[in-house]
Amino acid sequence: MSDLTKALAAAGAALQTEAAALNSFAQTFEANLKPALEIVIECKGTVVISGLGKSGLVGAKIAATLSSTGTPSFFLHAADALHGDSGSLNTADVLIVISNSGETAEVVAIAKMAKSWNNKVIAITKNSSSSLAKTADATITLAFEREADPLNLAPTTSTTLTIAAGDALASALMAYRGFTSEKFGKFHPAGTLGQVTNK
Repeated sequence: MSDLTKALAAAGAALQTEAAALNSFAQTFEANLKPALEIVIECKGTVVISGLGKSGLVGAKIAATLSSTGTPSFFLHAADALHGDSGSLNTADVLIVISNSGETAEVVAIAKMAKSWNNKVIAITKNSSSSLAKTADATITLAFEREADPLNLAPTTSTTLTIAAGDALASALMAYRGFTSEKFGKFHPAGTLGQVTNK
């Protein structure tokens, strides 16, 4: 087998692995997502999302999606939060914390800090018995067989499922609140999306 053939086989396997994980997640989404959705619906403040590394990058994307679809949100880097930026977290805010293992020290620490301030905390993690899940008021569990890369090490399946969980949450909130294309257009005065929604 040539190197290129091996590479393409790995690419196909990665896509199949992630597709299977997404399909499995879709079968259990209601029980998995409902407690977190109820907390966000009741939020009187802002949805603050925190994570570290790849989980942090995905968290920033989720915050951007929520903000553009009618749920005020911003990303708070877990390490920065422990060095003063947690001052941006208000008592009415909901904190969503992301860690595949559920044991990332900085993420667990900001979750515990928020709980001590009486904030509602939602965890997104693979490990439903982790320190993070035990701290949270609700947990979105990412159940999957393996990461999609050949070494089963790189955040791939886990980050895909996390993005999907964020998209599902945003979609549910849009439907619940009757978020319209006109409202969407107000948040997109420029760019292609703005041209489509502001006609």
